[in-house]
Amino acid sequence: MKSNLLFSFSVNKENNTIHVTREFNAGLPLVWDAWTKAEMLDQWWAPKPYRAETKSLDFKVGGTWLYAMVSPENENHWAKADYTAIKPKQSISWIDAFCDENGVESPGKPRSEWENQFTEENGVTTVNITLKHDSLDDLELMIQMGFKEGFTMGLENLEELLNQ
Repeated sequence: MKSNLLFSFSVNKENNTIHVTREFNAGLPLVWDAWTKAEMLDQWWAPKPYRAETKSLDFKVGGTWLYAMVSPENENHWAKADYTAIKPKQSISWIDAFCDENGVESPGKPRSEWENQFTEENGVTTVNITLKHDSLDDLELMIQMGFKEGFTMGLENLEELLNQ
């Protein structure tokens, strides 16, 4: 098992992107399942003390994952991922947006175009993630909203889940 797992997080304001690379001491099939199955996503996606609750997940191109980030006070903060491309055990792309409990997008909130690439070498799976935003304002708002801290915590939750 690899002990120094790669984690990098960078922001490119020239092209409105965030790039994250994260290694996990787990095989590709398990990591893939953690990103594509509601019962696993709910265990790691939200930063503690929040939790994720999936309302629906239709994992196919054109499908949607509708979920809430639930606060310790049981307040639901809804979001959705509209899947745009899937190559099994290789890559997933989606448009992520804040929304209501019915999946209706919230006006004035940033959307992110996610592209996730999965590779495995010697039992270590690397996930390369690129988030593209429509504008610099949207990118900066995501950063101000604590995306880096929250997503980092989520990825730590995923590492814990994979190591159980």
